[in-house]
Amino acid sequence: MAARKKTSARVSVPASGKPAKKAAGQAAERTAERQRGLQDAVKKQGAQKPKPGKEGVQAGSRRQPARMPAQSLEKPGNEHELQLAPRYMAPDYKGSGKLQGLRAVITGGDSGIGRAVAILFAREGAYVAILYLDEHEDAQATRKAVEEEGARCVAISGDVRDPAFCTQAAGQVRQALGGIDILVNNAAFQLHCNRLEDLTDAHLQETLQTNIAGYVQMARAVLPYMGEGASIINTGSETALFGSPSLIDYSATKGAIHAFTKALAAQLLGRGIRVNCVAPGPVWTPLNPADKDAPEVAKFGKDSDMGRPAQPEELSPAYVFLASPVTASYISGAILPVMGGPRG
Repeated sequence: MAARKKTSARVSVPASGKPAKKAAGQAAERTAERQRGLQDAVKKQGAQKPKPGKEGVQAGSRRQPARMPAQSLEKPGNEHELQLAPRYMAPDYKGSGKLQGLRAVITGGDSGIGRAVAILFAREGAYVAILYLDEHEDAQATRKAVEEEGARCVAISGDVRDPAFCTQAAGQVRQALGGIDILVNNAAFQLHCNRLEDLTDAHLQETLQTNIAGYVQMARAVLPYMGEGASIINTGSETALFGSPSLIDYSATKGAIHAFTKALAAQLLGRGIRVNCVAPGPVWTPLNPADKDAPEVAKFGKDSDMGRPAQPEELSPAYVFLASPVTASYISGAILPVMGGPRG
């Protein structure tokens, strides 16, 4: 038998790796140059990015004011004293019985967001009780507007920092309206302070006791009168999400409100009571003119994505949505941002 000839595999090796390395280097340089070109193009686009005009962004059914008056108010702030009256009537909003027969309590209901919410709740068929501090003229104006919507309205003056008042008010509302189905926690205290070292104990306690303790106390007071299908809506803030360097205490309480919303939603789930939160951006209410100096008030809302503050009537439909068992029966523990953009 003839012997097999042995063979060996041969591997072809380039005589030199220099051409391949050179080609790879040239490709990398072209990629880097291409990326720099893309970068330059984006920079030019950024420089030409359109900004909201003098009238701000208008995306609703009617044009909203973008220029705020240079006006400062004494606390707690009366809406009827504002040179530019906040818009709260939402004339293009048509009610459809989403809250028919329900009974609502709204703290801070005399003005601002609270007033706008009270009116839309009434338009949707709810009876309304507004709680307020001592802005009696504003409260009566809200009461009249609610009654003109064909709904009953109760106005109660007091301080939500006081747990005894919260308990008393809840009982009074139950007696007057026959029960409580909705609580809107909306009362707030805000006062700018540019240095944490200057934040006094009195200032801190005013903010904490109004903005978070008041919310807890009101929820605790109304729960004995609430049953399956009831809901609680808290008013949070964009400051809870992004902070504000001159509103350290306010931002902290709003963050607490967001956490309180989620925790209470989990606790009340088994009872069929929903808890949610609306987180507004800048809104034209007495709150800021009763906080800032007049020149700063004139700039209010300019740094929002829409280049203007919201009007209360642009916030109130969100509260209707969350309150109604027709539209939000499967929503609880939600923080609904109404900020005029991704950041407000």
